[in-house]
Amino acid sequence: MRVKCVLCEKIDNLHDDTLEAKRLRNRPIHTYMCTECTERITHKTNERIATGNFKLYRPNKVAEDF
Repeated sequence: MRVKCVLCEKIDNLHDDTLEAKRLRNRPIHTYMCTECTERITHKTNERIATGNFKLYRPNKVAEDF
């Protein structure tokens, strides 16, 4: 299966039997990112977290009384 990275538009080949290929076939909303872009984003995010100015806004969980 041929896939294109969303960020750098590099074309890669995925084996048809992999889980990632199946997810991309069955759910068109999912997008593919190559390993270089994934590692770059992970590295830069970890650098931002280390500065202390990084805020992750998550919804507050409401405790139910049931």
